[in-house]
Amino acid sequence: MQPAVEVENLVKTFGRFVAVDHVSFAVERGEVFGFLGPNGAGKSTTIRILCGLLSPTAGRALVNGLDVAGQPEEVRRNIGYMSQKFSLYDDLTIEENIDFFTGVYGVPRPKRAARKDYVLQMAGLGEQRGRMTGLLSGGWKQRLALGCAILHEPPVLFLDEPTSGVDPIARRAFWDLIYELSAAGHTVFVTTHYMDEAEYCHRIALMYAGRVIALGEPGTLKRKLKSHRLLQLDSSDPLESMRAIETQPGILDVAVFGAGLHVTVDDVEASSARIRQALAARQIDIRRLEPIEPSMEDLFVALIEAEERKNP
Repeated sequence: MQPAVEVENLVKTFGRFVAVDHVSFAVERGEVFGFLGPNGAGKSTTIRILCGLLSPTAGRALVNGLDVAGQPEEVRRNIGYMSQKFSLYDDLTIEENIDFFTGVYGVPRPKRAARKDYVLQMAGLGEQRGRMTGLLSGGWKQRLALGCAILHEPPVLFLDEPTSGVDPIARRAFWDLIYELSAAGHTVFVTTHYMDEAEYCHRIALMYAGRVIALGEPGTLKRKLKSHRLLQLDSSDPLESMRAIETQPGILDVAVFGAGLHVTVDDVEASSARIRQALAARQIDIRRLEPIEPSMEDLFVALIEAEERKNP
């Protein structure tokens, strides 16, 4: 079966600036595919190309079998799109927003009532259909926006930072809806800045400086990071601790993580001893020093820093 999204050596330049630099990947049908990267990495430009809003400078991209360069209108009819701003009209009721988007997306009139009922049920807003959209909380707006984006039953759905600004409970509920859509056969392409959300994706691609620097299942990518060892260090003075240990032999990387430090080392026992000795010499108290499993954030930081070391 043909993938839902196929990208081959995609390039997008703006003058001399290369925003997307020979990017290649494929997204299978029904897959939840995470697209991650720091600001300016090229994520948004890539998504705009895949949505038929920008023409690529070079390379090829297919969405649901349609060429984004040659068939942009057909591409837009086969996708749903939702951004962090939700694209809803606050001065319309919930039901009026749904009615508006059924027209925008060209939902056939005989199907509009059924699609409206589906969205209201999916979003849990059936009893509030007459409420003004502007009065909804961020989490409820989010669910309504997702429902409006799939009114026309698109096979591919692009979600651009859809959980930005909503509380953790609403974020978790939203991901339950994403899984339901995936199970129903929709392909979901999602960008996020929340590293814990990357764990929810079937696969992720990490972009940096216009290129994909990592691609695979979250667990597989994290296991690659285990070629080194990770220590959690909590001390009475984290910044001074960083200065004290970052030049020690066997210390590969030191990163601030919450109120403590994550220290990447080549040998747990030898490095732990060096850390204790270095901090004792500066009269810094150690509250916790122990091996931990790497998180997606650790993976993200390690990969980005590795790229920066290649291109200082």
